[in-house]
Amino acid sequence: MPFLMLKDLPRYECLLDAAKQFPDLDPSATAVFLHLLRAGDEVFGLAERNLARHDVSPGRFGVLMLLWHGAHDHEAGPGGNGSGLPAPRTPAELADAAGVTRATMTGLIDTLERDGLVKRVPDPADRRTMSVVLTSKATRFLRNLLPGHFQLMAALTGMLTESERQTLVRLLNKIIEQATKISARPVPAESVP
Repeated sequence: MPFLMLKDLPRYECLLDAAKQFPDLDPSATAVFLHLLRAGDEVFGLAERNLARHDVSPGRFGVLMLLWHGAHDHEAGPGGNGSGLPAPRTPAELADAAGVTRATMTGLIDTLERDGLVKRVPDPADRRTMSVVLTSKATRFLRNLLPGHFQLMAALTGMLTESERQTLVRLLNKIIEQATKISARPVPAESVP
C-alpha cells in the first residue's frame, strides 16, 4: 500500500497559497517531503512487483538477504565481507536487523521454512537457542532472482550520472539521520480541546 496516496503532487504555487493559511507550512520542505514519499512509493512498487513475480514478499526477501549476507560473511572466513557487522542468526537478531517485531519475524520465518527456504537449527554458540539458516533451495532461488533484481536497480538509476548518484545517496542519508533524531525525541503530550 502506498504511503502518499497521491499520483499528482500539488504545484508549488498551491503550497505557497496553503502556507498563507498554515504559517508552519514551509513550501519547499513540503515539496521535498511529498516528492520523497512519491519516489519511495514508485520504487517500492517496482521492487514489490518484481519480487511478486518470484512469489516472494518484500519482508521474506529481506530475511533471505539478511541470511545470505550472513552466509557469505561466514564463507569469506575471518574478516567476512568487510562489513564488520555480525551476521544475524537467531530470530531475535533477525528481527532487530530488519527493524520488525519478533512476532512478525516469527511469521516470516515460519512461511520461509514452510516453503523450504530456511530451516531452524540449534545455535552452534548456544544450544538453548535456535539459529535460522538458508537451505540450498534458497541459495538457488536467490541466484535466480538477484540478477534481475540488480538489473532493476540499475535501470531505475540509469539516467543518473555517478556523481548524481553519490549526491543523492549523501542527501538521502542526511534525511535518514534527521528522521532518526526526530524519532528519538520524546513525544509531546497532546493538548485536549
